[in-house]
Amino acid sequence: MKNKKERLQLIVNLIKKNCIGSQNELAELLESNGCKVTQATLSRDLKSMKITKVATNDGGYMYIIPDNNDLQDQLLMSGRNSLTVQQQVGFVSIALSGHMAVIRTRNGYAAGLAYDIDMSRSDEVLGTIAGADTVFAILREDVSHEEALKFFSRFVPLDRIVVK
Repeated sequence: MKNKKERLQLIVNLIKKNCIGSQNELAELLESNGCKVTQATLSRDLKSMKITKVATNDGGYMYIIPDNNDLQDQLLMSGRNSLTVQQQVGFVSIALSGHMAVIRTRNGYAAGLAYDIDMSRSDEVLGTIAGADTVFAILREDVSHEEALKFFSRFVPLDRIVVK
């Protein structure tokens, strides 16, 4: 591989098209595509692109690219491991009260969800705070619960939303 930019693009393409669970697996795929890298270089590349691992329902892990739902959409459409939207992305429930939303997730999923909400740069949400399994979101004062529901339906199955 001639340069870093090409290598990074290859990493993105491989992660989008494959369920990769380890750096060794990714390094092997890179090498089979003509790009031999050391573990240290691969680790730096993943960190620089903010690529992370999430747990899968089959007990393994897979790399995901932040702010990119292509791989997730492909997995959902393919029915891989019979995952539902709620299972794949880790949602449990949302409760709305006044200008607040409390979003419950499976352990470890809250930070990713908060990141996705914040990166959406929405007019409905001022910001989020994430714990391990809970996201606290503050809604703008002029946002109705109906508008909030419409916004959160991009992230949460509607049957998991509770308005209080």
